[in-house]
Amino acid sequence: MLQENPNLAVQPDFTLQEHQLARQQLVDGGFTDDQAARSLAALWTLANNADKERWNLRQERLQEVREREEEEEEQRQQLCQEEAEAARLEDRKKNKNKYAPLVRGKAPSDPTILPAQYATRKLKAGDFCELHYFTNRGLEDAQLATLVAEPDAMVMLPSSEGIHSWIPAAAVKDPKATPVVKDEHLSWEEFNEAAPRMVTSMRQFDWPEERVEMHIQFCAAAGTRA
Repeated sequence: MLQENPNLAVQPDFTLQEHQLARQQLVDGGFTDDQAARSLAALWTLANNADKERWNLRQERLQEVREREEEEEEQRQQLCQEEAEAARLEDRKKNKNKYAPLVRGKAPSDPTILPAQYATRKLKAGDFCELHYFTNRGLEDAQLATLVAEPDAMVMLPSSEGIHSWIPAAAVKDPKATPVVKDEHLSWEEFNEAAPRMVTSMRQFDWPEERVEMHIQFCAAAGTRA
């Protein structure tokens, strides 16, 4: 197999001393020294032309392979995009509350937090969730519940579409747990603890930005009235 491009090859000068042995073989057959040099040049040209044809054919085949691979990769990426879009549309269909259009606002930032699984399930579905779960007290209750809950316990609940499914028991609100403080009864300190944390969790579960910003505007308005 050719390793170098024969199109770049330069014909040797067969009149030089280094080619004397090759010329001598032709001279012994009846050629003059000049005829021998020209014959060697002609033979080299024939061989080089054959190499060029093989080289160009190989390059054409390699180009076809590259184009086919690029086309397959483009199709693979297109398929991935279509699957991602289908998953997004399915999520919009399943959790309609999360995608209802609302007004815009500015968003604060906050470190990752771990609220109760009940609150997590509500946010993931795009449903209303009390700010209590994001106060210091609510997060402490969630941590304690995680330590004492049965890890493998499951319960069956209906979804918004009426389909029943099994979910972790820790994700269900425990009626015997410490009473949840309604938003309007939270202290101003607790409100400031919870509001930015809920914003962070809403973004974590891919709530539409307009929904998140609506919540921020509500919190900002509540702050001006405090």
